[in-house]
Amino acid sequence: MNINYSAIITLCFAGVLAQSVQAQNKKALPKPFSVSNKTVQVYTTAKASDDRLAKTETLNFVDKKQPLETEVCIFVDANKTFQTILGIGGALTDASAETFYKLPKAEQQEFMTAYYDPQKGIGYTLGRTNIQSCDFSSDIYSYVADKDVSLKTFNISHDLKYRIPFIKQAIAAAGGKLTLFASPWSPPAWMKDNNDVLHGGKLKKEYDQSWANFYVKFIREYQKQGIPVWGITVQNEPMAKQKWESCMFTAEEERDFVKNFLGPTLHKEGMADKKLIVWDHNRDQVYQRASTILEDKEAAKYVWGVGYHWYETWTGSSMQFDNVRSVHESFPDKNLLFTEGCIEKFDFNRLNDWALGEKYGQSLIHDFNNGTVGWTDWNILLDEQGGPNHVGNYCFSPIVADTRTGKLIYTNIYYYLGHFSKFVRPGDKRIVASSNRDKLLTTAFINSKGQLAVIVMNSSDDKLSYNLCIQGKAAAATALPHSMSTLIIQ
Repeated sequence: MNINYSAIITLCFAGVLAQSVQAQNKKALPKPFSVSNKTVQVYTTAKASDDRLAKTETLNFVDKKQPLETEVCIFVDANKTFQTILGIGGALTDASAETFYKLPKAEQQEFMTAYYDPQKGIGYTLGRTNIQSCDFSSDIYSYVADKDVSLKTFNISHDLKYRIPFIKQAIAAAGGKLTLFASPWSPPAWMKDNNDVLHGGKLKKEYDQSWANFYVKFIREYQKQGIPVWGITVQNEPMAKQKWESCMFTAEEERDFVKNFLGPTLHKEGMADKKLIVWDHNRDQVYQRASTILEDKEAAKYVWGVGYHWYETWTGSSMQFDNVRSVHESFPDKNLLFTEGCIEKFDFNRLNDWALGEKYGQSLIHDFNNGTVGWTDWNILLDEQGGPNHVGNYCFSPIVADTRTGKLIYTNIYYYLGHFSKFVRPGDKRIVASSNRDKLLTTAFINSKGQLAVIVMNSSDDKLSYNLCIQGKAAAATALPHSMSTLIIQ
C-alpha cells in the first residue's frame, strides 16, 4: 500500500493552522459590555447651583423591562462603536500667550492646571496655533523679509517672546504631550495679488512652491524649539474676505495646491506623517469643499481630514450638523475635526450668561454624534476686553483674565467643555446613545478599560427625571434645568 505522507502532513498542518486561526479570532473578539456589578458616578454642572463638574451622586442599576412611551429614557449600546477620539482642546494664540504673561505667577500656574491637568483640571489634549499673525495678535508680522522667495530670512523670533514659551508650558502641564496643529491666516503680502495680508486676496501662482516651503520651515523651526507639530490646515477660512489676515482659495484652487505643491513638498521633505487638513471653515459649505477635493484621488491621498468651524451657521437650531454627517458618510476613510469656534462680540457683562456654555454643549454633542474625531475651541484665554486683537474683533474665551485685578474668571463654557475633555480621552471610542426626548441631548464613549462616559445635556427650564437604560437594566437619574452631566459607568 502506497502512503502519501506529504498529503497527510499537509492536511495535518492545515488542521493545526485552522485551529490556530480560530483561536486567534476567538481571542480577538471583544467581550460584550455588561453593567453587572457596575455603578454610575454622576458629575454635574448646573445653572442656579454651585455644581461645577461636581460629583453629585452615585446610581445603581436595576432590572428594567421595555419602558413605556411615557417614560423618559436614554438608551446606550456599548457594543456598537464608531470613531476613535483624537482629543479635545483649544487654540494657543498670540492673544492667549500675551494675556497669560500679564497674570501673576500663581494665576499662571492655576490656569495651566485648570486646562491641562486631567485630575485637577479638565485635561486638554489638543491644541491649535497660528502661522504668522492673525486677528488675535497685537500686531501684524511675518517670518520672512519682503520678496524673499527662497525664504532665507525665515525666523520665528516674534514667537519666542510669548507664544513659544506659552505652548511649552502647556505641553509640560499636559504631561509632556499635546497634539498640536497649526494654521496660516495669510501668506506674506508680497505673495498675494492684493499685496496685503488683510482683506482676502489670493496667492499668486508664481509663489505656490515658496508658500508650500513656508509650512515646512514653520514645522522645522517649532520642532527645534521642542514643540512637535502634529498637523497643519491649508488655510484658515479660505472663503472669507476679512478685515484681518485672510486669503481666498476656491475648492479647486485648494485641491490643486494640495495635489501639486503642499502634499508633494511635505512628502519630499520627510514630513509625510504630518496630518494635512483641508477647508478649515464653516459647516455651511463643508460638503461642497470636501467632495471637490476628496473626489480627486491625487489630492485626496495627501489629505488626513476635513476641518470645520461653526460661524455663519447660528440661525437654526440644527447649526447645519447634517452637512458634517454627509461628509462622514460620503468619505468614511477621512477624518472630521472641529478646528475653531467661539462666541463673538465680547461683553464683560455677559460672562455669567448660561447660554454661552449651552451653545458649546449643543455643538459638541452633535459634532461627535456626526463623526468628528476631535474638537478645538478658539482662544483658551483672553483679557477683560476680549482681546488683544489688532482689528477690534473681540470674542469670548472659556477663561477670561481680568488683567486689572490679575484674577481668572471661569465662564460656564469652561465647565461644559470639561464634561468632555476630562472624561473623554484620546483613544476612546464613541458608542450609541439615544434619547427619546428632545429636551435631553446625549452622546457616549467607551475607553480601553471598558468604562463608559455618557454625557447628558438639558437646556430646558424643566427638571427631568429619566432612566439610563443599558441591556435590560436601568439607573434612575435626574437632569437639572440648564445642566450638563457626565455619567461614568465602571
